[in-house]
Amino acid sequence: MEKKLYVGGLSYETTEDALKDLFSQAGTVNSVAIILDKFSGKSKGFGFVEMSSEEEAKKAMEMLNGKDLDGRNITVDEARPMKERSSFRGGSRGFDR
Repeated sequence: MEKKLYVGGLSYETTEDALKDLFSQAGTVNSVAIILDKFSGKSKGFGFVEMSSEEEAKKAMEMLNGKDLDGRNITVDEARPMKERSSFRGGSRGFDR
């Protein structure tokens, strides 16, 4: 079963190809996505790598967490589901008056 990993602390210059090459050392990489800012189009400094199995994902975490990539020490951990965000930001804007 495939396993998705969170990769944080990325340099803004790191490419998806470089990330795929690095994670390929631990096993088969199914997909790579570096998250981009929707306004500037620049990297937000984190992304996701999907490994082909749980074992390869664990190997990648052990091998690559804290490793230097493009001058930055990266964080590799299990990806967690995104929390649901509320569209209401709070504050008083005349509601319920």
